[in-house]
Amino acid sequence: MKLSHDVSGALRTFAYFMASGTHYMLKGVNYLELYGSEPSAIERVYAIFTNVLEVDEDGQVLNFTHAQRRATDYLKSYCDSSYKVVPPLEDWEMELYGPPSMQDKI
Repeated sequence: MKLSHDVSGALRTFAYFMASGTHYMLKGVNYLELYGSEPSAIERVYAIFTNVLEVDEDGQVLNFTHAQRRATDYLKSYCDSSYKVVPPLEDWEMELYGPPSMQDKI
C-alpha cells in the first residue's frame, strides 16, 4: 500500500508553503527562523497536520483546510503567547509517534 496521490499532494503542498514562509494562514507570523533554531516546534506542526488529516477509503483527503488550520493555529500560539487556539488542541492531535525502523522491510 502506498499513500494516495491526494495525500501526497496534501503533504507536499503544506510542506512547500510552510518552508517557503508563504502559508496564507500564517501571514504576519515570523516563524521561518524556527526551522533552524527550534525544530521541535516545526516537528509538532507536521505531527498535528498529519494526525488531523482524514482520508476516505479511496485515499481522498477530506479535511485539508481543517488540518492546516489546526497545525498553523498551534504555530501561531507558539510564536505569540497571546494567541489562543480555539478549540484547544487535544492530546491525540499533538501526539508525536516514533519513527519506523531504520531497516527497510522491502
